[in-house]
Amino acid sequence: MFDFQHELKDQTDDEPRSLKEISKSLTRDFGYRFSVSNLHLMKRFYLVYPQQQTLSVSLYWSHYCELLTISDPDRRSFYEKESVNANWSVRELKRQIESSLFERLILSKGEVNKEKVLSLALKGNEISQPEDIIRDPYVFEFLGIPEDKPLMESDLEKALVQQIEKFLLELGRGFMFVGTQQRVTINNTHYYVDMVFYNKILRAYVLIELKTTKLTPEAAGQINMYLNYYSSEVNDHDDNPPIGIILCTDKDSVTAEYALGGLANKIFASRYVLYIPNKEQLISQVEAVLQKWHSTLNDKDDKDSLNQK
Repeated sequence: MFDFQHELKDQTDDEPRSLKEISKSLTRDFGYRFSVSNLHLMKRFYLVYPQQQTLSVSLYWSHYCELLTISDPDRRSFYEKESVNANWSVRELKRQIESSLFERLILSKGEVNKEKVLSLALKGNEISQPEDIIRDPYVFEFLGIPEDKPLMESDLEKALVQQIEKFLLELGRGFMFVGTQQRVTINNTHYYVDMVFYNKILRAYVLIELKTTKLTPEAAGQINMYLNYYSSEVNDHDDNPPIGIILCTDKDSVTAEYALGGLANKIFASRYVLYIPNKEQLISQVEAVLQKWHSTLNDKDDKDSLNQK
């Protein structure tokens, strides 16, 4: 009998002729699926996943073909776990890889350290608190809007509703769409929340305000009022406090700190972009943050050592 796994394991990249011969033999005996390129994928799959029992029955071969394009084991493990957790199709998995979801989540989680990176790699994005659903930036490349085109908030809202399935994918797990322009009436005055969702994992309403400008303190005050209304008038007894997200074109840390600090409600400000971010740039940002964390950790250890002396 032809020992396919043994043959693939023994091949090296500098033996293309042997791989071609195996391809011809298998194609003749079993059909067209054994091209040289597919054999390369099968070989890499065998080397990356030597223990078959670790494979998920929820993923197809085409999922693993996409995962095998990722060389970093932490990144690959994250996308594998999230593919299972979120039940991504192959197309959705490919889109999340291209939009650098792994790096965006790392940079969205505040102070970054190696433990958080490893947690994402081993468990995927666990959602247990409001901070876990936040991404920065959000990527709206699926809208097909040129980044230099002037955009009104109503136009952005309409475009997101027209692509609501893709917007839900970008928001993440557990989101259900409630509606747009949800009325809030206070002292006979009507106000309208741009977009309202419900996250079934957190058991909380998520109110989103869309801004086609940078973050302003007025936007924080506006959504804080809406959250107070939902807490008092809309929430059921088993709902958790509502969450607010301001999606804006830009923000600076000082404005965000003063506008959002000290509020009882959970409000987050995140940027959105209309294009796929530069993956290498995001990776370098993550590496820079981790290097800074390691440097701070080493300095702390040196100080502790000196104090002990």
